[in-house]
This record gives sequence, C-alpha cells and structure tokens, in this order.
Amino acid sequence: MALGSVDTASDRSVFQQIADQLREEITRGRLGAGERLPSEAALIDHYGVARMTIRQALGVLKSEGLVVAEHGRGVFVRPRPVARRLGSDRFARRHREAGHAAFVADAKAAGQQHSVDNVRIDREKAPTDVAELLGVDGRKKVVVRRRRYLLDGHPVEVAASYIPLDVAGGTKIEEPDTGPGGIYARMEEQGYTFGPFHEDIRARMPTPEEITALQLAPGVPVLDLVRVARDASGRALEVCETVMAADSFVLSYDLPAK
Repeated sequence: MALGSVDTASDRSVFQQIADQLREEITRGRLGAGERLPSEAALIDHYGVARMTIRQALGVLKSEGLVVAEHGRGVFVRPRPVARRLGSDRFARRHREAGHAAFVADAKAAGQQHSVDNVRIDREKAPTDVAELLGVDGRKKVVVRRRRYLLDGHPVEVAASYIPLDVAGGTKIEEPDTGPGGIYARMEEQGYTFGPFHEDIRARMPTPEEITALQLAPGVPVLDLVRVARDASGRALEVCETVMAADSFVLSYDLPAK
C-alpha cells in the first residue's frame, strides 16, 4: 500500500486528507475486506502528525462503516458481502418453479451462501398504512411473517410480510418453513395468479433495533423497501417491508427502452 503525503496549505484538514487516502485504498481494493490497516504508530511515522490526528482520521472511516476496530489487534477493513438484487428478474415464475424464493434466486446467481433466521409468525393488526395498502379493516388481524436474511453468514436484511388472514391462515405460510418457492409459490398453489409487483424504495438512517439486527457500523444507512404483491384482479395479497443494509446491496435493473 502506497500512501501519499498531506498538504498543510490545503483548506481540507490534515485528518480528513489522511482519511481520504485510506478510504481510496479501501474503495479501490488495495486494502481488502478483513485486512488490517497500518498501525497508529506506522501512520504517525508516515505522516509526521500527532496520534490524535490519526485517531480522528480513523474515526471518519469508522463513522462511514468502512473499518472496525478490534481491541488489542488494530483496525480492519469491515467485511460486508455485496448482494446484487436483480430487480427486473427476481419474481419471475421460473424461480418459484425451480423451488427458489426471490432472495435465494439472487444468492444462487451470485454463488453466495444464504440462510434465514429469526423467523417469527404472528397474527396481529397491521399498521395503518399497511392495512390501507392491503385493503383490509385495520381492526382485524393479518398474518405477519418476520425474518432475517444472511449472506455468507452476515445479516443483510430484515423483512416483515403482512398477508390477509383468508389467504395465509391455516396454510404453510404460517409455518417457519413455507416450502420450495416460498410464500408466493404457496399462494399460486391456492389458485392465485400474480399481476405486477410494485416496490417503493427510500434511504434512511436505521433504528436501534435495525442496527443490532443487521450489525451495522455507525453511519451506515438502510434501504427501506415496501413491496405490494397483487393478484391479476388487483387485490393485494401481501405487503412486505424489507430493510436492507445499504452497504451490502447493489440494486440491479434491466429497463426496456420502449
């Protein structure tokens, strides 16, 4: 790794210049995931600055979620799997026919190990905005499936699906393992035919619970995605809110030109 020097005449502070150089080493792949950064002593010697200046520079990288400090060992590039979310293809029927739910199809396409944990199924009232999207009476209960998804052992997203009781009640959708193809395959087995899926995505900062569940570093935002799955008649069969670690996802789409 070849670090440069700092310009004391620059309007940009010395610690920010050092952070810029270290960041570039990480983003360009010259410092890979899990690799140790030069020690504080080595950085002090290289740049000729005070220890506090180096710690300020490292603090910038920590706040950006790029590095983690391990007590007694040093500072390391934060390992995060990158999930390519194939937005224009992930709900194709052929994936369900092959026994793969959307997340599984994406992971298999990328050659990544996938798993799901913290699965919880409840019957409860949906939040007001969800009830409106589902077109159900907000005073009545729906089936709620909550779970967390992991890639290569790292948590990358948490999701909650809200499904009308007459669609999911008493079916495998209320079981932890819904079977090959996931809940959409089970709905199709009941005779439902899907129309277009609609998703809205926005970026925001995570809640404390999301920070814990996704093991987020300070300063890392999340992508909050709300999907409505409708049948061919336009009836909403599911509203799903998925919260994704923003530093773990590439949203990939093929868009028609006409």
